[in-house]
Amino acid sequence: MTESTPVDWELARTLAYEAGLAAVAGVERIPLGEADGRTLAEPLRTLTDLPAFPTSSIDGWAVRGDGPWRPVGRVLAGGAPEPLTEDGTCVEIATGAMVPEHATALVRIEDSTTGADGRVSGEPRNGPVPDGRLPGEEAKRGEELFPAGTPIDPAIIGVAATCGYETLPVHPAPRAALLVFGDELLTSGTPGAGRVRDSLGPQVPSWLRRYGATVGSVTGPVKDTLTAHLDAIRSALDSADLICTTGGTMNGPVDHLHPALAELGATYLVNTVAVRPGFPMLLARVPGPDGRPRFLAGLPGNPQSAVIALVTLVAPLLAGLQGRPLPALPTVTAGSAVAGRGGFTHLALAALDPTGRTATPVGHVGSAMLRGLANAHGFAVVRPGTRTAAGDPVPFLPLPLTPGERP
Repeated sequence: MTESTPVDWELARTLAYEAGLAAVAGVERIPLGEADGRTLAEPLRTLTDLPAFPTSSIDGWAVRGDGPWRPVGRVLAGGAPEPLTEDGTCVEIATGAMVPEHATALVRIEDSTTGADGRVSGEPRNGPVPDGRLPGEEAKRGEELFPAGTPIDPAIIGVAATCGYETLPVHPAPRAALLVFGDELLTSGTPGAGRVRDSLGPQVPSWLRRYGATVGSVTGPVKDTLTAHLDAIRSALDSADLICTTGGTMNGPVDHLHPALAELGATYLVNTVAVRPGFPMLLARVPGPDGRPRFLAGLPGNPQSAVIALVTLVAPLLAGLQGRPLPALPTVTAGSAVAGRGGFTHLALAALDPTGRTATPVGHVGSAMLRGLANAHGFAVVRPGTRTAAGDPVPFLPLPLTPGERP
């Protein structure tokens, strides 16, 4: 595969995802408190009925037979009550408490009165036990609640705890490293005299973390020599499943990434993608020092193009490495026209309206610019040979933004 035969954008995403899925590592069990953001490696099944026993949803009385009822005790949450053995009896019951065996109804405290003889009168509401929860009402024992590949969030952690889990089976989080190439880059101060500030070293690790990777090291600027490139990549191979590099993806006089990959015996999975911006990107499989293959994603040096390479190749790869499904692209309505790019897919930075259903292109979207990216929620996807008019449906590739951050 050469730069003269760029890969279709959708195919590139699929190839990256399938490569990651084929390289999913094993399974580890981690405590519930550490599971947020990880991925279920096995289906989450209930260990017992949910709820496990009949439960009161009210403060009041659990009664047997017709009233008035003679109180014979009290049951609080956490207790195991004795059965009600006679008609005309009841127990005081608290919300969350186990309903005694043979109870025929629950009566709310506000719907009851207690006579001078101590007996309770009242009317249950709408049915035999309308104010309680029956065993298995939420889920039956052994029922699959979430399939393998589900990203874990706080709500799923809560469900797992409700089921009685202390740990969850997850896939190991992919380990990533970042190598920043370019003698022209500054890591501090303002740009000038032919040198520019590195904007990718500070931001790429955050994108990687939002896609589920852990970032072990950020190295750079790496000198523009083949030896320096090889040394940096070999060092990263010791600990990373994925190495991202910035710059050097073309074949200019100081672009040493392709020669370095050849020296390392790498195999290209994708070498250039038919997408604008972001064309000169790559994904390769590199032999690791332990014999297990690693991945290297070559991101262009222009900042917006680098982010497009991330969403095109790195995000699908990381989804696969975590055993997650490749997310489908939602369809939104174009808020204004979006031009096509001939035989290339056009990823146009766009902001969503408050409903999340309309995407309007933003300004400042040159491949070397980041202002547009900072005002966008993702990319409108205009396929090759097409253009999008205002009001047309258009696929939308969202960025992994934290809710409430933008616009």
